[in-house]
Amino acid sequence: MKKLLIGIARLRGWKYDIPAPGSRPEIERCVMIMAPHTSSSDFYLGATCLWKLGVNFRVFIKQDYFKYPVVGWLLRRVGAIPVDRGNRHNGLVGQAVEAFQRNERFVMVITPEGTRKATKHWKRGFYEIATTAQVPIVLTYVDYGKKQMGVGPRFDPTGDWETDLKQIKEYYRDVQARHPENFVI
Repeated sequence: MKKLLIGIARLRGWKYDIPAPGSRPEIERCVMIMAPHTSSSDFYLGATCLWKLGVNFRVFIKQDYFKYPVVGWLLRRVGAIPVDRGNRHNGLVGQAVEAFQRNERFVMVITPEGTRKATKHWKRGFYEIATTAQVPIVLTYVDYGKKQMGVGPRFDPTGDWETDLKQIKEYYRDVQARHPENFVI
């Protein structure tokens, strides 16, 4: 199934910007952030990029998508974990940190905007997971302007959220979202 979906993305004109094995950032144990996130197709495209890299990943997705049996089955099959976004005390940071503690190889993919709509503030959960689990953040992207998706640099959080977030957002400044009006840097 993964090879088929990668092939479909290529047939649609998408390219992969994937570093060579000797030059890629640590991708076996990290929090990966995927931005921009303004469309449901971002998940599909980002997933094909990570499959192309051979990365087994987990991603939190709104539980509403899992209520349809076939869709829920497919999402679980590709590493999705249902989450109740309406509950601010759902323990997602703790769950992710525990998963890092239990697994030598673990990749958690998070969309920092937390929604496909325009938002003034990125969610802090990805940063809290990375700092608490003491793992790097790897910046990944889907660029509709270039029809390209890829893996960018590794970012080691310093503990200074404001400064680090400015540096992370700067990386995404020239990346074009599918719906640019919904991607706020």
